[in-house]
Amino acid sequence: MFPEFEVVPAVDMQDGQVVQLVGGERGTGTTYGDPVAAARRWVEDGARTLHLVDLDGAFEGDRANADAIDAVLEAVGVEVQIGGGIRTAADAVALLDRGVDRVILGTAAVENPDIVAAIGDEHPGRVMVSLDAKDGEVVVSGWTESTGLDPAAAASRYEDLGAGAILFTDVDVEGQLEGVRTDPVERVVGAVDIPVVASGGVATIDDVRALKDAGAAAVVVGSALYEGTFTLAEAQRAVSE
Repeated sequence: MFPEFEVVPAVDMQDGQVVQLVGGERGTGTTYGDPVAAARRWVEDGARTLHLVDLDGAFEGDRANADAIDAVLEAVGVEVQIGGGIRTAADAVALLDRGVDRVILGTAAVENPDIVAAIGDEHPGRVMVSLDAKDGEVVVSGWTESTGLDPAAAASRYEDLGAGAILFTDVDVEGQLEGVRTDPVERVVGAVDIPVVASGGVATIDDVRALKDAGAAAVVVGSALYEGTFTLAEAQRAVSE
């Protein structure tokens, strides 16, 4: 998983459309059209992995954008990681059996940590645990509920349970195009030996480089790519130099 640093485009979906939220807040989203068109665009631009999130599922607990995600899976042939609304081991295993490369568990992993081990028994290393941090604490249910958990300590716990990777999102800067904070990323990276994928706040290519230097195995980028702040090819070149 991520043998080389990757820039991973986000295809976040709400009501069947690509949406980028600001700070994880409902009602703050900018819409960017059809998910299949977006996914094809990023693959044509050189993406090796796509990051798909069902935002309605994250908030409500049901995979409301399952049809849109299915359409993306049919349309592209690159690695895909999926999150949002995956609440049971059966849901996760069904996606993995279908060919999804990684499932992303956030709320489900916090509420029932043993689910990570249960899925890993059938699909070792293919659970990515999402640790979304707001004000220094892990938040769940679409970033609306604080858990009191420290992200670095939680990452170590999930590694012990068999997680194959950690997705760390800095919610405080998510979607704002104002830059990243590397200290929280470095803390999580230092706590585990599995890959850490960073997300939140990327505004410039320098931000991408900074997250690579902080030890992240990959970075998920959304708003900056959709707004054309830089291209996927430019970011990929910058981190390969």
